[in-house]
Amino acid sequence: MSEKTLFGPYELGPLTLSNRIVMAPLTRNRAGAGLVPGALAAEYYAQRASAGLIVTEATQVSAQAQGYQDTPGLYTPEQIAGWRTVTDAVHARGGRIFVQLWHVGRVSHVDLLGGEAPVAPSAIRAKTKTFVNNGFADVSEPRALDAGEIPAIVDSFRQAAANAIEAGFDGVEVHGANGYLLDQFLRETANTRTDAYGGSVENRARLLLEVTDAVSARIGADRTGVRLSPVSPASGIVISDSEQAQFNYVVEQLDKLGIVYIHVVEGATGGPRDASPFDYSALRQRFGRTFIANNGFDLTLAEQHFAGGKADLFAFGRPFIANPDLVERLKTGAPFNPLDPATLYGGGAKGYTDYPTLAD
Repeated sequence: MSEKTLFGPYELGPLTLSNRIVMAPLTRNRAGAGLVPGALAAEYYAQRASAGLIVTEATQVSAQAQGYQDTPGLYTPEQIAGWRTVTDAVHARGGRIFVQLWHVGRVSHVDLLGGEAPVAPSAIRAKTKTFVNNGFADVSEPRALDAGEIPAIVDSFRQAAANAIEAGFDGVEVHGANGYLLDQFLRETANTRTDAYGGSVENRARLLLEVTDAVSARIGADRTGVRLSPVSPASGIVISDSEQAQFNYVVEQLDKLGIVYIHVVEGATGGPRDASPFDYSALRQRFGRTFIANNGFDLTLAEQHFAGGKADLFAFGRPFIANPDLVERLKTGAPFNPLDPATLYGGGAKGYTDYPTLAD
């Protein structure tokens, strides 16, 4: 791909990105005391600042929102200060960085929540595991959120978005994907509510849209993105026949809110792109701004999709872990470093900041 295309600049709202390659969110479980990102995180993200856009690891909007051990938050002064060191380091190298904001909902464990049960749209336990006590364990039984609790959920995202701007982020990505709370509300297999947040396509989309509206009203729609995963069975989600209608509606409404991008996982996260039938072009047609495509892309596939107008930006996940200079390697055809899977979750610098660049 020539420098005027995949490796050329791109205007994302008020930002100019140096290229069309996005570093996807990657959970690494290395936050320090108080769930504060530390000096290693600043080094890790700065090493990868040649990406056109970095979207950070998912970051909880409140203590209740945590679902995995040692994932960072963005709801205390210390966490804000910790993230400021990260954004300063990325900006010093000319990068752009959004923070992904999440609430995991039912994908959590009582040991992470002070003994409290995880919350969910309905009291349906997810058939999945979480990382807790330095290992993987089944998630805990959740309780259904009371309707009166939902405004506080919305407000936690709103406040975390404001905190993100205070921490120096260029914007935020609302995590509406991968089987976490906002995605749980979207799914008829996880949401059996009979109130205004359950039942119809419109009702199941209500919380995601309320959160996105609150975030964009607080920090600007041009600094707000949303991640979606229409057919990914991640985190115990069961896919039903209603997903096309559900996500067509969601994207139509997100377009009306004027947000700067949607970030769409095509297929099963980390798995096959054709996991379930779905027309991603229908989402592309319904959204008038930036479309980020994610899942299983290599340079050839990204080139093909770009040439066909299927997406504007392309997210790469695990290749960025072992290759901090992934953009240069894609551009020059250089080989990739091998990934050490034993160091993906938790630990220190090994497998985090010690992967060599081509210059090394």
